[in-house]
Amino acid sequence: MNQEIKDYNNAQTSEDKKICDLLSSEINAFLHEAESKIWHRHPVWFLDGNPVAGYSKLKDSVRLLFWSGQTFEESELQNEGSFKAAEKRYTNAEQINIDDLKRWLEKARNIQWDYKNIVKRKGVLIRLK
Repeated sequence: MNQEIKDYNNAQTSEDKKICDLLSSEINAFLHEAESKIWHRHPVWFLDGNPVAGYSKLKDSVRLLFWSGQTFEESELQNEGSFKAAEKRYTNAEQINIDDLKRWLEKARNIQWDYKNIVKRKGVLIRLK
């Protein structure tokens, strides 16, 4: 695991650390080809320089985010923001359904919008896959 991400996880409360450790472990295992790093102060995984998945500690939960998640057509994911992102929030590790997570990660690999070039395109997203 990326040391910065390990440090991020270790800085969380006991229950939030369990959530973060489980998410990072599963994301690393499933998206083994992805680059992972702390980006805007949160763990994020990138495929070909494009952010696809990550998580962040919120006041009352840990938010799992998929940058192209609104395109996944998954009822468990809630729309987030004005682009194509979708999220799932957790308050304990037992809420994480590994089968759902793996399905979402597969979709994150295969369904992507070009966030890498969003500034260059002045906020216009183009679907890559």
